[in-house]
Amino acid sequence: MTETVFITGATGFLGSYVLDLYLRETSAKLLVLTRAKSRADGLEKLWKALQLHMSAETFWELEGRMEIVSGDLASPKLGMDDATWHRVATESESILHIAASLNRKSEKACLNHNLKGTLSMIQLARAAQDHHGLRRFANVSTTAIAGKRWSETLREDEALDWDRSDYDPYARTKKFCEHMVAELLPDVPTTIFRPSTVMGDSRHPRTTQFEMVQAFNTVFDLPAFPIRPTARVDIVNADWVGRAMFEIFRDDAKAKHGIYHLSAGEASPVAKDIAQAMAGAGRRPPVMVPGLLGATQTAFDLIAGLPQRNALTYIGSLFKVFLPYITFDTVFVNERASEAIGRKPVSFLEYGPAFAEWCREQKYRFDYAPLPERPARVNVGGEISA
Repeated sequence: MTETVFITGATGFLGSYVLDLYLRETSAKLLVLTRAKSRADGLEKLWKALQLHMSAETFWELEGRMEIVSGDLASPKLGMDDATWHRVATESESILHIAASLNRKSEKACLNHNLKGTLSMIQLARAAQDHHGLRRFANVSTTAIAGKRWSETLREDEALDWDRSDYDPYARTKKFCEHMVAELLPDVPTTIFRPSTVMGDSRHPRTTQFEMVQAFNTVFDLPAFPIRPTARVDIVNADWVGRAMFEIFRDDAKAKHGIYHLSAGEASPVAKDIAQAMAGAGRRPPVMVPGLLGATQTAFDLIAGLPQRNALTYIGSLFKVFLPYITFDTVFVNERASEAIGRKPVSFLEYGPAFAEWCREQKYRFDYAPLPERPARVNVGGEISA
C-alpha cells in the first residue's frame, strides 16, 4: 500500500536529499509544505532544491508525486486554512519535520520557526494520531543541543544536558523542540535525528550550501588559527545524512532507537590532517595556536558588529557563529545510524579538498537553472491549496 508522508523543509538543503530519495526509491504520496502562493511557485521552489540531484526531465517525470501544501512554519496551523489542516491531518500516515530556522544569530527567528513551528507540527501529529494513528513522527534536531563542550565523545543518550549553557539561540530552541516531542507525543513512535556539521557530498563536489565551507576555506588561508592540531572536527557528508534519515524514517525495522547522531563520529579527522589535506592544492596550512582562541573570538565578534556591511564583516559574522563549533573538539558517536543503514560516512579527508576547491571556483554561489517548460507528455500533478 502506498504511504502518505507529510514533509517540511523539503526545499532546504538536507530536505532535498530526503525528498530525492523518496521520489526515486518509493511510490509514497508526498505532501510537501512550502511557502508558495501557487502550485507554479511551489514547483519553482522544489526545482531549485532538487536540481542538485536530478535533471529537469526527471523532475517533470516525478513532480506528480508531490502535492504542494502552501503554508508557513511560523504561522498558526502552519498557515493552512481549517479544511487543509484537517485533510493533511487525516491523510498523513507519517510526518517528517525537517524545516527550521538556521539563523544562529536571531533569537526571534529561532523562536518563531523552531519553537512555534515544531509545536504546530506536534499538534498536527496529535490530530493524526487521534484520528487514525501515526506510523512515525520524526524531528530533525542537531548535535548542537549538547551545549558548550570541550574535548568530549558523546553518545545519543549523553548529549542532552539541561545544565549546560548553549552556544546560540538555534541550539537552545532545538534542545527544547526535542523536549516538546518527548513530552507531547508519548504514544507516537518518534525519531530524533541529530546531524553534526554537514558539509559537502562525497559523490561530487557540488553544493547549494556555502557558509560553513567558506568559513573552513578562510581558516586554511590564514597564517595562524586558534585550534589544537589534534582537535577532532566532526564533519559529515550530506549524502550519508540524507540516506540515514530516509532509511531509518521509512523502515520501522531500522528505527530501533529514539535518537540518532548523524555524524562522522569517532572517525572524525583531526585539525592538522584536515589542514594538510586542504593544503594539497599548493596552499600552506596555517600554524595552529590554540592559546589565541579567546582573543580570536573577541576579534571576530567585534568585526561582525561593525556598522558597515562588507566582505570583512561577513567573514566576521561567519566566525562569530561557527568558530565554537570548529574548535570545540567534541564528536558524536554514530554507531546507531551506521548499523541501521549498513554503511559509514565518507571521511572529509577523502572528498573535502576537491569540494572546497570547487566552492572557491564557484565564488560560493550555485548557478541555479530556471525550470524549463513542462514536456507535453507529462501529466499535471495534484495540489492542496491553503
